[in-house]
Amino acid sequence: MSILEATKAKTISGAARMGRLFVLELSGGRIHAMNSDGSDQSVIVTGCRFPDGIVVDAEAGHIYWTNMGTLNLNDGSIERADLDGSNRQIIIPNGVTHTPKQLQLEQRSGKLYWADREGMRVMRANLDGTDVETLVQTGQGEDDRSDATRWCVGIAVDPIRRHVYWTQKGPDNAGLGRIFRAGLDFPKGEDEFNRSDIQVLFDDLPEPIDLELDLEKGFLYWTDRGDPPFGNTVNRAPIEPPAGRGRATEILFAGLMEGIGIALDIAGDRMFITDLGGSVYSARLDGTEQRTLRYAQGNLTGIAYA
Repeated sequence: MSILEATKAKTISGAARMGRLFVLELSGGRIHAMNSDGSDQSVIVTGCRFPDGIVVDAEAGHIYWTNMGTLNLNDGSIERADLDGSNRQIIIPNGVTHTPKQLQLEQRSGKLYWADREGMRVMRANLDGTDVETLVQTGQGEDDRSDATRWCVGIAVDPIRRHVYWTQKGPDNAGLGRIFRAGLDFPKGEDEFNRSDIQVLFDDLPEPIDLELDLEKGFLYWTDRGDPPFGNTVNRAPIEPPAGRGRATEILFAGLMEGIGIALDIAGDRMFITDLGGSVYSARLDGTEQRTLRYAQGNLTGIAYA
């Protein structure tokens, strides 16, 4: 039975809460699939070129992931495969995006959104790789590219309020990390270089990396790979703070070994996290009931839940 068939069978039987995790191993260039309790692990894709971000379209039976490629060569790409790793194909070829990082799938519009680190961009395209657009451009040329405060890393999409969120992590442990928000649509007469709707939601962060949204409860979640006490953490804050109050940030999970990936199971009240130290963790959405599901798995980056 294929992974897609198994997923459908579990849904029909009422045991869908187990779900599947898809985890990227940067060091080995591989994609792992496992149950959401860490069991039944297998490698489904090999030969990835420094994979970083992954999303799952369970309904269509596809996974999508970004390959950063060889750093400084502008040869990043995005690939798609079936849930078991078969029928693999490149949908965004080398040269279209520089160093693609976290990836999100927006089902309503049928779009992929991603952050392009050294490309200094927030980008999107159709699910087949056509109609590539740049929504935000934070710099141009080699001088700007050497400025890590311009690098775009994590991304999240709110199709209801029509917003895109992204992180610019800054240099290692510099405390210059920021989280931004802008509209999914350009203000009239503006373009990716000149947008009046960009907001800085959080600044002075150690190194914010990947983002996720809980649209039901109105929370933004993110990982931070900087130094403790505020780095190596999972954090959350309200998308819109209560009237008259600032944005209260909570640290939900600490002690990560350079935290990178995060995925939410809203219905199951769970989150899943990866770090470069090679571990996969789970916890409730409030950070309680923390568990280590796998460890010593190489350098792990993106994670997706289906």
